[in-house]
Amino acid sequence: MVLTLWVVYSISFALMRSVPGNPFSSERGMPPAIELQMKARYNLDAPIMQQYVDILKGIVFRGDMGWSYKLEDYSVNQVIAEGFPVSASLAIFALVFALILGITAGVISAVYRRTPADTALMMAAVLGIAVPNFVIASIAILLFVFMLQLFPAAGWGTLSQIALPALCLGMPIAAYIARLTRTGMLETMTKDHVRTAFAKGLPRHKVITRHVLPGALLPVVSYLGPAVARVLTGSVVLEKIFALPGMGSHFINAALQRDYTVAMGMVLIYTVLLFVMNTLVDITYSIIDPRVKLQ
Repeated sequence: MVLTLWVVYSISFALMRSVPGNPFSSERGMPPAIELQMKARYNLDAPIMQQYVDILKGIVFRGDMGWSYKLEDYSVNQVIAEGFPVSASLAIFALVFALILGITAGVISAVYRRTPADTALMMAAVLGIAVPNFVIASIAILLFVFMLQLFPAAGWGTLSQIALPALCLGMPIAAYIARLTRTGMLETMTKDHVRTAFAKGLPRHKVITRHVLPGALLPVVSYLGPAVARVLTGSVVLEKIFALPGMGSHFINAALQRDYTVAMGMVLIYTVLLFVMNTLVDITYSIIDPRVKLQ
């Protein structure tokens, strides 16, 4: 993890510095004397390798990612601390919705295989995977905001403001979960212990919930690792569409405004979350499947 974070930091640093201009470039321009003062304040007048080492030292020894070049008197840590709870709240609602809808659809599709219900659910899942979430968000705004007027168009703070972006963020994840659950169910239903359970005369719903579903959820758990990390760091497009003050919005603004430190901070946070969630996935394996042991 440490090696990966260092590689990600190095690549992010190189890519951000290779973009033409600097954080203080603008269409109106800035007097050269003031621009030199701003560069000196943020250590941008130092050699590139010195900037690289200074920022790296701050991250390693103090956990300090530096100051934002565009948000006055805001450090990167403060930006993340304010944006992460918004993205996390949105992600929790989206994941709960995706798990409930995806697992339910996958189980129904597997149990009623090759029926109209199976075909309809899997076609919906394919559409959910193929259609980008910003297209889903645009259709949802037209339908639920302007036509039916059930939800507000934007904002943050109330359940009605969270619900619509959470549904749009969770739809593609629910589609993936539905397909993975169906595949896992169909594979597990051919196992000997499932045939034995049916042969003993156990009710169909008990066999599915106790013997089939736990084994079928292993692919879903594998998928949830990177999926959780992705939604926790915020959907950059959805947060802009719904005007949410989350990490995704900060990341877009940092990239457009060449706010080097904020952009690198967001990338590093995503990398850490990805490692943490994949580790939790490995631990969850041993809980769901007794054949898997931790060493």
